[in-house]
Amino acid sequence: MRITVTVKPGAKRAAVVPSADGSFAVSVSAPAKDGRANAAVERALAEHLGIASSRVFIVAGKTSRKKIVEIIE
Repeated sequence: MRITVTVKPGAKRAAVVPSADGSFAVSVSAPAKDGRANAAVERALAEHLGIASSRVFIVAGKTSRKKIVEIIE
């Protein structure tokens, strides 16, 4: 399953907010440097969905705030 995610790096606290259109807004406290925010997004989504973080991958948009994330079922 693939989902669209909008990321807010450097936020005060982490949060995952689902939208009505099936996408997610993910706020992470990690900065957007050296892939730290991307790793935090994967962990936050995995925790929100109740799955292992090894089943969540960013497949497009690694340097963008808009990302496409694949969830392995």
